[in-house]
Amino acid sequence: MAAVLSLFPMMIAPFLWHRIRLIRWNAALGLGLACLAVAGSLRAAPVAPAVPVANASAACLECHTDEKLTMKKAGRVVPLFVHQAAFAKSVHRSLDCTDCHEGFDGNSMPHQKPVTAVDCGSCHEKEAKLYATSIHGMSHAMGASGAATCTSCHGAHEIVPVKQIDSPVFKLNLPQTCANCHSNKSLTDEYRITNSHAAAQYLDSIHGRALLQMGLIVAPSCNNCHGVHDIKRSVDQDSRTNHANIAKTCGQCHVGIEEVYNQSVHGQLLAKHDRRGPVCSDCHSAHEIEKPASAHFKSLSDQRCGRCHEDRLAHYRETYHGKAMALGRPNVASDVAACYDCHGHHDVFPVSDPRSHLSKEHILGTCQQCHPGVSARFTTYQPHANPLDKANYPLLNKVFLFMTVLLIGTFGVFGLHTLFWLFRSVYLFLHDSKTFREAKVQVHADDEQFTRFTPFERFLHLMVVTSFLLLVITGMPLKFYYTDWAKTIFSLLGGAEVARSLHHFGAIVTFAYFVLHLGELVTTLWSRRASLRNAATGRLELRRAWSVVFGPDSMVPSFQDWRDFIAHQKWFFGKGPRPPFDRWTYWERFDYFAVFWGIFAIGVSGLIMWFPKFFTGFLPGWIINIALVVHSDEALLAAGFIFTFHFFNTHFRIEKFPMDTVIFSGRISKTEMLHERRRWYDRLVAAGRLDSYRVKDDWEGRKKIAKGFGFLFFGTGLVLLVLIVYAMLSRLGH
Repeated sequence: MAAVLSLFPMMIAPFLWHRIRLIRWNAALGLGLACLAVAGSLRAAPVAPAVPVANASAACLECHTDEKLTMKKAGRVVPLFVHQAAFAKSVHRSLDCTDCHEGFDGNSMPHQKPVTAVDCGSCHEKEAKLYATSIHGMSHAMGASGAATCTSCHGAHEIVPVKQIDSPVFKLNLPQTCANCHSNKSLTDEYRITNSHAAAQYLDSIHGRALLQMGLIVAPSCNNCHGVHDIKRSVDQDSRTNHANIAKTCGQCHVGIEEVYNQSVHGQLLAKHDRRGPVCSDCHSAHEIEKPASAHFKSLSDQRCGRCHEDRLAHYRETYHGKAMALGRPNVASDVAACYDCHGHHDVFPVSDPRSHLSKEHILGTCQQCHPGVSARFTTYQPHANPLDKANYPLLNKVFLFMTVLLIGTFGVFGLHTLFWLFRSVYLFLHDSKTFREAKVQVHADDEQFTRFTPFERFLHLMVVTSFLLLVITGMPLKFYYTDWAKTIFSLLGGAEVARSLHHFGAIVTFAYFVLHLGELVTTLWSRRASLRNAATGRLELRRAWSVVFGPDSMVPSFQDWRDFIAHQKWFFGKGPRPPFDRWTYWERFDYFAVFWGIFAIGVSGLIMWFPKFFTGFLPGWIINIALVVHSDEALLAAGFIFTFHFFNTHFRIEKFPMDTVIFSGRISKTEMLHERRRWYDRLVAAGRLDSYRVKDDWEGRKKIAKGFGFLFFGTGLVLLVLIVYAMLSRLGH
């Protein structure tokens, strides 16, 4: 009986093995192994060797090499395919399946009893303990099934050594491995991960490019900053990315910089556990780290410093440096000074500290980095001056108040003057429209024309118009740097550098026409010197000189202008007739001398800012602060005055609308002279000089061209006016 039983395993084994190959289920394997075990227990003496435990993997692979083999788990289809070739190359190739997949039930086909989850900690105890305290491990323990596990990073059956180049956690591959979860928007949204673009930002950073594009294996990857198995939230005190630990984390590579930072005012704050102390990621960001020398980094540096130094940033923004920085294009390098150019990079110290770049010992050298050759006077320039701070900047405050009163006063007086005139014109138009229209047509159709402006005067006006518009287009964006239209204009011009060059060119043209006009005045007076002297004695007659200086043909204001002003105001309210003006009106003389004031105020202040080295050779550096206030406010006054009151006086008036072309044609009709400048007409008739002013040429052929240019200049001014008003209102809203 024993002999028969000993032969039983040999007879049934081939049959069972054949059934297992036909039925590709794991349960068949378990049933076969169970039968063999039962048969072995019945035999009296071993006749054939048992299947080794290690060879059980081969039996598992009989089913698990089927690529279509799957199962459902928690509503998801889970593949059960094992790549045999990949497993054969893995670090676990010497292990049996059951070494990891415990709880195998060989009596059921397929497995009815769930297999115990793989516990990597049974072999990797140290790593498992670290993982259990990490953000991934804790999230997984709390039921977050999407949290990363060992297989999420290392793989499953195809795990290879970490330092092997095809390992998912090899340094070159790690960014993509982490991105599998951290770039999955559905996953980041589900678990409220704030930055779903971290992986993409890293790839474009200086670290990512160095590692992945240049292949520099020393460049940091995700694990260098966040850790390996011990990754924790940044709010955890022992996290590598905790605010208190970031400097140390970055210092693993940037050793020298960490030492300098620890000595700085920022590092000292951090050492005192003061969270106001900025760390590396506050200035360089976390994943978007770029070269500090790039223009984009520089353009953002003031904003980053301003997070803590908001008051200093606000006044820095009012300087040319701050405005040009705000208007600069990120991809174009700019030579304007950013915060760190003056205060230092990682070695920021209080100004009272001798190590500071702005200490008495070093400030001149700091300024000379951008302004070579400047004297010690230049260093008294105040880059964060507040014009409203009367206590610390008393002189600047007085200048600011003066310019403010000048702005408000000028706009207030001429605003009322314009409104009164407009209301009177509308009233006359509505109540005497027929006479008004006939007079308007006659003004433009009159065949009798007289010279009002010489060709040279018209040429100078063309220089005034073009240079003024150029200065406004390139200057007003600096004043209203915070608006989108200012950024658009600078972008179209080519950036702050091009705009500055164009602004300087406009200034040169301005000085040129001013010098040409003064030259003309001197030449005219010199040519008339004989008429100012007594023919008999040869002495200068004061009466004749007075007539030349204050006469009706001169632009110098006289008492007659005051009388005309009073009469004009009475006419506004219907209390008197419209005054019969002479060649020049009181508002035209005001416009004329406003140019002289503008050339002085805007020109001198502009020269100080253009050539600070020269002027601070004999003036203190804070004169630049005063020059900026004067230049900026006077430019706003000039632009606002020209685009409103001057435009109304010459173009917007109903009788002139849509444009008075006299400055282009140089001529005025007889009807217009009789209507607006009767005293001039009568004076010329009385002196017998009217015919000397009479003209007749091909103006009609040139009128359309002149009007085209006129509307271009006129329209540009109106657009700029709208933008300026919008910018001022938007700032008031904030």
